Amino acid sequence: MTSFNLSEWALRHRSFVIYLMIAAALAGLYAYQGLGREEDPPFTIKTMVVKTMWPGATTSDTVEQITDRIEKKLEELPDLDYVKSYTKPGESVVFVNLKDTVAGDQVQPLWYQVRKKLDDIKPTLPSGVQGPFYNDEFGDTYSLIYALTSDSLSHRELKDLASSLRAGLLTVKDVAKVDLVGQQDEKIYLEFSTRKVAALGLDVGTLSQALQAQNELTPSGTVDAGPERIAIRVSGSFTSEESLKAINFYANGHYFRLGDVAEVKRAYSDPPQPLFRFNGRPAVGIAISMTAGGDALALGENVKEKMHEMEAELPLGAELGLVADQSHVVEESVGEFTKSLGEAIAIVLAVSLLALGWRPGIVVAVAIPLVLAITFVTMEYFGISLQRISLGALIIALGLLVDDAMIAVEMMISRMEEGHDKISAATYAYASTAFPMLTGTLVTIAGFVPVGFAKSGAGEYCFSLFAVVGIALVVSWIVAVLFTPLTRVFLLPARL
Repeated sequence: MTSFNLSEWALRHRSFVIYLMIAAALAGLYAYQGLGREEDPPFTIKTMVVKTMWPGATTSDTVEQITDRIEKKLEELPDLDYVKSYTKPGESVVFVNLKDTVAGDQVQPLWYQVRKKLDDIKPTLPSGVQGPFYNDEFGDTYSLIYALTSDSLSHRELKDLASSLRAGLLTVKDVAKVDLVGQQDEKIYLEFSTRKVAALGLDVGTLSQALQAQNELTPSGTVDAGPERIAIRVSGSFTSEESLKAINFYANGHYFRLGDVAEVKRAYSDPPQPLFRFNGRPAVGIAISMTAGGDALALGENVKEKMHEMEAELPLGAELGLVADQSHVVEESVGEFTKSLGEAIAIVLAVSLLALGWRPGIVVAVAIPLVLAITFVTMEYFGISLQRISLGALIIALGLLVDDAMIAVEMMISRMEEGHDKISAATYAYASTAFPMLTGTLVTIAGFVPVGFAKSGAGEYCFSLFAVVGIALVVSWIVAVLFTPLTRVFLLPARL
């Protein structure tokens, strides 16, 4: 009983195999258009920032009561590499760094453990402590940054306008999130007249406690009205500066308003949050992040189109300016590697034609676009985008993926020189070389395994090198034993 011969099967089903070749080429072209474009492959930042505030505390108190406690608790975290902290009066910032050997998919569970452990000690922290606040997304990069400026609108109006632009941008394809940069928090400041407060026999602390009690939301009960239950809410919260000024107090037989003993004014927090300026003018930044595996070029076009639509609806005096556009950087980077890929293909084709002759050279030349087409389809299926590493992997694989086709062509030519016809020569080439070629292909792929499965940030970053080379080489073997026999039969002469 003879074993199954894939090349013989392909020659007996020529119409179907030709259909597969055309379908693979078209699918590869379509997949190439849909592949994501990025400058670098995605990788996980294994650092979290824990920030805790304690207004009014000294540096030494903040270190002893907050920073030291947080660091000691974090020592219980598995896979912790080291912590680094910065402390200043009333503020503690702790950087949590995981070991480089932690796999990317294990980072988020560890961040959950950080939150859980620090929440356990939260009740033991001093009264008045704010936080801890966690940031494990500071490694996100922004694909585009716009600046919203105006000489006639206030900062508050700019913030509201930027928020409406943000809502529109979130509907754009491949937009992951939109952050507003440089917006300042507004606060209500009370400046008491100590002379007037003292004349009433009171102190500022007593008035502050009374204000907090007035503004506190407490349940006031419900009223049953037939089938409905209506919640009762006692109005007393502060809605504006005027409502604060109108608050009445009674002390030592006198009624007085808050506005009689204090100046109430709205202002921005001091010291301010990080400021954003564009060409020396105060602005609100609109920073746009792309989804993982997205197309930076398409994102840039879609965002600019959406911004152009919304810009027409901006009030008079508001202006939008483009601060940074990563799509241009990605276009240049991907374009440079794509050019190198095209040059490598041309060189391989030229060498094949010169070394093998024009007929065998064309047989090998046909295999290259077929291998690349199927590779692009597989890359899209597994979510591998076009970026520095994957394009570099394609260039590396080019010199290897023609080996199987060359071996098969040479074996067929040798067989035909012995007097055999093209069909028997093609089937013999499969029987004698298919599995040795497969073994050599797998051994070559094995050489990239340490790169792909290294337990480090470099391994995660370079994983697409292993993946793309492995995909391209396996596909090259399939093309050599399934499609190349058919092109050999069509292109090679009947006898040599």
